[in-house]
Amino acid sequence: MQRRFYLKVMRVVAMCLMVAGTTIGVAKAQDTGTQIGVDDGGPDMRSVRIRMGPFYMNPRLELGNIGVDTNVFNEPDSQNPKEDFTFTLTPSIDVWMRAGRSWTKFTVSEDLVWYQKYSDQRSANEHYSLTFRLPLNRLAFSFSPSYVSTNARPGFEIDERVHHVDWGGTGTVEIRALSKTLFGVTGTYMNYSYDPNALYNGTDLASQLDRTETALGITVAHELTPLTRLSFNAGEEQARFQHSPFRNSDSTVAGVTASFDPHALLKGSATFGYRDFRPADPSLQKFSGFTAQGDLTYTLLGATRFQVQFKRDVEYSYQVDSPYYVQSGINGSIAQQIFGPVDAVVRGGFANLAYSDLAGTTVQYVNRVDHNYTYGGGLGYHFSNGLRVGFNVDYSERITPDPLMQYHGLRYGASATYDF
Repeated sequence: MQRRFYLKVMRVVAMCLMVAGTTIGVAKAQDTGTQIGVDDGGPDMRSVRIRMGPFYMNPRLELGNIGVDTNVFNEPDSQNPKEDFTFTLTPSIDVWMRAGRSWTKFTVSEDLVWYQKYSDQRSANEHYSLTFRLPLNRLAFSFSPSYVSTNARPGFEIDERVHHVDWGGTGTVEIRALSKTLFGVTGTYMNYSYDPNALYNGTDLASQLDRTETALGITVAHELTPLTRLSFNAGEEQARFQHSPFRNSDSTVAGVTASFDPHALLKGSATFGYRDFRPADPSLQKFSGFTAQGDLTYTLLGATRFQVQFKRDVEYSYQVDSPYYVQSGINGSIAQQIFGPVDAVVRGGFANLAYSDLAGTTVQYVNRVDHNYTYGGGLGYHFSNGLRVGFNVDYSERITPDPLMQYHGLRYGASATYDF
């Protein structure tokens, strides 16, 4: 275990050196004034930091959470929550390459998470993603595989930092039937697997959560403006569990998505839809209802940034008697440039987890609902060379009928981000 951790540490160090090395002997990208549309897939040339031949790169080095975690294990007050010094080092780089009409974007990110006293909480996490887009006269192809190997907590429910691997991809083919209207077919495959030794509250996570998810759908998209697209989508989804086939499910989904160019003042996407969730086990209640997912950012007058993420959908639980829950939540932040190089940010959010119980089973808390809250804020100072140094305070809390699952904790400390 320790040997694997230190090997990953060496890889993170190598990643840091690579990120730093890209700034040596290469040309800084010039502002060409180029705007990239929703379907192009290339970078905004005004924000690209480095250009090397056909490659456009944005390297970044972030040192976050340099401070104290007052509740390392998310324990209730009755179990004497543990405190420790921690930090996270994250080198990352975005690389774009153009070949003919196509754009390929490759993103690499490595997280080194360090705890001083509790060495079993240390981890080195890997994130890789690739996006390939090829627009032709009337046809457009895209493919987006990803791979994540991490010890980060998998959502709001599981407090243990367990190793799990998520990998898969999405492919899309679109045809432009009219000048601003496109029809498409989309397919997705994802694989989720947990370490065979990963346990939480006595439950083998691999036996309950290892699965594959597949989806096939059709889309109709209309370009309202060069920076805005409205899409209608419908499809079928399947989840197949490797060790617990009673958890298998099928879903019919439909929705509408508004997408905004990533380089516009309003960027991101928002989807509102409907899911008909049908578990294979007849003793588990079906779910039919409203779903939503979005990540939007708006910049006002170049000095104030509003960001919001929201989600409502079905998620799988590790609990045998309550195999799934409906998660509903929203997170938001406001960042404001106060004066000169000084900025401030406030953030907050909540997520409610409403569990569905198997019929005929005895559970301690019937149809339990957990409430998770986060609040925080910070101050930052921007240096002229692309370095931002900040101080942050964040509070988190879970309120639930189960007293052993309740917790609250505070994280405070410094952060530093350097855009090369």
